[in-house]
Amino acid sequence: MKTFPKRIAAAGLIAGAVLAAGALSQPAMASTGGVSTPHMQKWSFGGVFGRFDRAQLKRGLQVYREVCSACHGLKRVAFRTLSQPGGPELSEDVVKELAAEYEIKDGPDDEGEMYDRPGTLKDYFPSTYPNDKAARAANNGALPPDLSIITKARGYHRGFPGWFLDLFTGYQEAGADYVHALLTGYEEEPPEGFHLVDGMSYNHYFGGNQIGMPPPLSDELVEYEDGTKATVDQMAKDVTAFLMWTAEPTLEQRKRLGFQVFLFVLLLSGMLYFTTKRLWHGVKH
Repeated sequence: MKTFPKRIAAAGLIAGAVLAAGALSQPAMASTGGVSTPHMQKWSFGGVFGRFDRAQLKRGLQVYREVCSACHGLKRVAFRTLSQPGGPELSEDVVKELAAEYEIKDGPDDEGEMYDRPGTLKDYFPSTYPNDKAARAANNGALPPDLSIITKARGYHRGFPGWFLDLFTGYQEAGADYVHALLTGYEEEPPEGFHLVDGMSYNHYFGGNQIGMPPPLSDELVEYEDGTKATVDQMAKDVTAFLMWTAEPTLEQRKRLGFQVFLFVLLLSGMLYFTTKRLWHGVKH
């Protein structure tokens, strides 16, 4: 019976670790299909105390608008979120101007007709194509996925002990690492003996190593407003960070809450331990 207080404290600590780990980390998804394993990148938003780099989010937004939006939409992202805390934090006036550059299908009007109007803060990024058939027709039969939550929908299998250690390190960037690897994993020529289907591109990290999307990035494809050199790797990291934010705009808030829960349970466990020890002090068993 003398070990009873210690058991209570240990149980409390384990429960706290599990609760906090659930808030601080999320499992990676297995989707690489036996191809090359993405390398772990250093992300500002990685780890228990990670935060988004605001300048990087702005550059990522620029890459998305100037490159990715030609084929991929962000239909779950509202323009207004670009000015909210935790994201790119653009000024409201800048976001209004940005939204107005898009045409939004609205209606019906008084005559029952649909019409186009400039976007406003309340609107969401419009889809690139009117429907899936149009998207496939323009992309060699492939359907370009919406990128709103792509870093959560994609990932790679970590295996043991990777997934177990992730509970304690707070690693949740498998999706981001995969997207970055995919964007930088193209080869102009496939390995000798590899049969590449016409219209496909070779990629080290895509299932089957064949992907319908041609290499989207090339050096100096965009001109960053902050003067950052636009290499393929830099653009891939920037747009991946931006897509991590679109997938989880409350990431910073979640991590703060997870850490607070951990501290609370840790304190509660200590109080339970010493309270129980005090209550049972001097009692014969």
